[in-house]
Amino acid sequence: MISEEISLLPADNQRLSNFCGHLNTHLKQIEKRLQVEIANRGNQFKITGLENSVRAASAVMQKLFDSTEKEELTTETVHLAMQYASIDDLLTNEKNLDDQPIAIKTKYGLIRGRGINQQEYLKKIVSHDINFGVGPAGTGKTFLAVACAVDALQSEKVRKIILVRPAVEAGEKLGFLPGDMAQKVDPYLRPLYDALYDMLGLERVEKLIDRGVIEVAPLAFMRGRTLNDAFIILDEAQNTTIEQIKMFLTRVGFGSTAVVTGDITQIDLPSEKMSGLRHVLEVLKDVEGISFTFFNVRDVVRHPLVQRIVSAYEAYDQKMKKNL
Repeated sequence: MISEEISLLPADNQRLSNFCGHLNTHLKQIEKRLQVEIANRGNQFKITGLENSVRAASAVMQKLFDSTEKEELTTETVHLAMQYASIDDLLTNEKNLDDQPIAIKTKYGLIRGRGINQQEYLKKIVSHDINFGVGPAGTGKTFLAVACAVDALQSEKVRKIILVRPAVEAGEKLGFLPGDMAQKVDPYLRPLYDALYDMLGLERVEKLIDRGVIEVAPLAFMRGRTLNDAFIILDEAQNTTIEQIKMFLTRVGFGSTAVVTGDITQIDLPSEKMSGLRHVLEVLKDVEGISFTFFNVRDVVRHPLVQRIVSAYEAYDQKMKKNL
């Protein structure tokens, strides 16, 4: 156990109140997440705990206090700031909190990766033609893939965006559903649409869909196509079969980037079918030019309860495996 004393300057009472939170809720949040004890008098703070925890807490506290100059801190902003302060990342990475994150410019502002895994994910998508983002819900893997797609389209690196998802619940047989193809697969592609609306606005997205610049399609409709100069996102890939994901990956043409996202803990396929995503991660793990980013519970950027829910399920699964 070590202790470290820091001074947060300037000694501004209003900023200190913002930083600490009502009844020190923000300080308690940091203490609980990083397993440290924080004592303070005015702008003088003493942090006690394990060395890496103290280092992480000191860094995130300084960063949060700096942000009080321009914004009102909330439980969410404190939670997100601590994504950068993971103890495991401090042990295994030379990166630090001062690294400038990659920023993707959209109509409604800049989008940055939160935490080291998200930053690495963005860098890999920029530098690789085929990318896999695998991990639990709420880790930003789909949202960031859409952000990269929008950026590539706006900078004219690609001519179109293609959004693909297996329609497992309808057995890929969508003919009985009313409407055109986009309307048939709307329920399955809603998370992708929502991300596009956030970045481009509803009106522009609808115009791009009408012009065919943004295309939506169930995975079954990809067979026989070669996709050049496109940014292709296959979402919910854990619900593909081995044959389907092989078919999808062999559609990628010249000038195209593909991002495959999924969560291998939420497979909806019939029990007799193996997940194509689970299979392909083993088959392609050593293939040059393909990137893999594996997210975990620490990368969840939704409500803190989501993080604890994912942790609880992981712990339960481990317990059941030991009992088998």
